Amino acid sequence: MSSRELVVLGTASAVPTRHRNHNGYLLRWDGQGFLFDPGEGTQRQMAHAGVSANDVHWLCVTHFHGDHCLGVPGVVQRIARDRVRHPVNAVFPASGETYWRRLRHAAVFADTSVIAEHPLSGDVAEVGALTARRLSHPVESYGYRVQEPAGRRMLPERLAAHGIRGAEIGELQRTGSVRGVSLAECSAPRPGQSAAFVMDTRLCDAVFELAAGADLLVIEATFLSGESALAKEYGHLTAAEAGQVAAEAGVRRLVLTHFSERYGFADEPAFLEDVRRSYDGEVFVARDFMTVPVPTRATT
Repeated sequence: MSSRELVVLGTASAVPTRHRNHNGYLLRWDGQGFLFDPGEGTQRQMAHAGVSANDVHWLCVTHFHGDHCLGVPGVVQRIARDRVRHPVNAVFPASGETYWRRLRHAAVFADTSVIAEHPLSGDVAEVGALTARRLSHPVESYGYRVQEPAGRRMLPERLAAHGIRGAEIGELQRTGSVRGVSLAECSAPRPGQSAAFVMDTRLCDAVFELAAGADLLVIEATFLSGESALAKEYGHLTAAEAGQVAAEAGVRRLVLTHFSERYGFADEPAFLEDVRRSYDGEVFVARDFMTVPVPTRATT
């Protein structure tokens, strides 16, 4: 199993359907689980997908419309019931803190102390490995990005040319030089991997900033392009706009989700057609319980 992958738990927008649950997305990232926008029914979707409460280390809410947060009570209570020991960071817009409190304490249960709350404010915020940017929606909404720091990859032919081998390679990586040979002479820059998560929003600068160079972009495509006026009115993206973002931002793998209930599986080719107007990279039209690996590391 990949250590970096997306597990899709739900793909509907405001109204769930027989085949699409409300939102829910678990990003597995080097032993950390980022659970984004747990909508109604997420706890049960987790059970179907083989995801446990112990897999959740981050609970990230973009905004407080019901399809993005009504699963919070069940997830929190399951974290408590299963006696999760590790910290769980809860990230959400500070302007919706009243709603967070209602969801966090929606019913009687034996509570847990592992949840650390991180209300967000301002246009840009950072919490650990997570960067949040404010989007354009009728209520305050944030998009998220997980970013690995940039590093360097060793070049075997350069190491061999300088006669560096064995333990000296580790010393070079740790100290930056061995026998007068610098790390830069034997390595090349290695970009850090990234995954971005963009839900309810109109097109805005923050969408492109979150998506810039992302290895994996999970993005709403609530409407087809024929409903672009409606999408703009309600603060959503069309599939064509999602494709535009992916193309301009240089995204490597695109995942479309958050579909209006007016569309069924038979409409998936139309979503791909809209995206292909501008984006020729890898595209997944998400379905519940789909698993999407983060692409293998780019070399440049």
